[in-house]
Amino acid sequence: MTQSYEVFLGCAIPSRFNNYESSMRAVAKELGVELLDFDGASCCGTVVLKSIDENSWLSLSGRNIALAGQRGHDIVTPCNGCFGSLKDTDHVLHDDESHRKKVNAALKPLGLEYTGKVKIRHFVEVLYDMKDAIEKKITKRLDGLKVAFHPGCHLIRPSNVAGFDDPELPRKVDEIIELTGAKSVHWDMKLRCCGSPLLIASEEVASKILQEKMISANGAGANCVVTNCPACHTQFDIQQLGLKDDEGNSLELPALFVTQVLGIAMGIEPEPLGLELNRVSLNPINDILGI
Repeated sequence: MTQSYEVFLGCAIPSRFNNYESSMRAVAKELGVELLDFDGASCCGTVVLKSIDENSWLSLSGRNIALAGQRGHDIVTPCNGCFGSLKDTDHVLHDDESHRKKVNAALKPLGLEYTGKVKIRHFVEVLYDMKDAIEKKITKRLDGLKVAFHPGCHLIRPSNVAGFDDPELPRKVDEIIELTGAKSVHWDMKLRCCGSPLLIASEEVASKILQEKMISANGAGANCVVTNCPACHTQFDIQQLGLKDDEGNSLELPALFVTQVLGIAMGIEPEPLGLELNRVSLNPINDILGI
């Protein structure tokens, strides 16, 4: 039976990371997952708006949830920030009658209502539930690929909102990655913030956080970084360019989206995976990837 979801791309992926969207759609097609374009979607509301005006955040995010509900679909998103905002909104509106009444009053003129029936899922959750199907689709093993997987903050925090009581959720994504033959290495800075949210306030501080992360990844023997979040990928595939340690040694490692890794292992051609759009050169691992 085909799984169908309204795919919530958010703002950053269509404008900056077409390789993430393209590789997600290619992998979904290979697995028989139907991704429906989210007609009428607005910004997710973001945690930034939440800190300024909670009611506006709940109404904006709640509208998106209500739209999907009106069409009878659950929501899937490849963006950690959108996942965190939508999931948090769903948590608040489901548990707080006062907020729910306010939001539904705002949505009523639009012919919409939050009902609490829509599930919010990150795309990696869908992938994890399809591990058996993924394993059968692997045609090119990526033995020798040593991955420093970075889950990002909003995928796992807070666990009671994200729905992951298991503190080892990142390990579930590690399992997906390792279906390809790659090794997801242990690195001490794995669960630390990448620093991306600080770019608008202090690029220097954000770069220092990234430097610490990359020292840890290199020290663990990783030969690439893998992410599932466009904001985090901004750090690892843009800000990382030319990054060095305090002694002047390069810390650069190729950065890939988890969907690109899976797509390569499934034998999908480089163009649909958007590999030419990755900023940090993949040359150091081209032989392993077979591209």
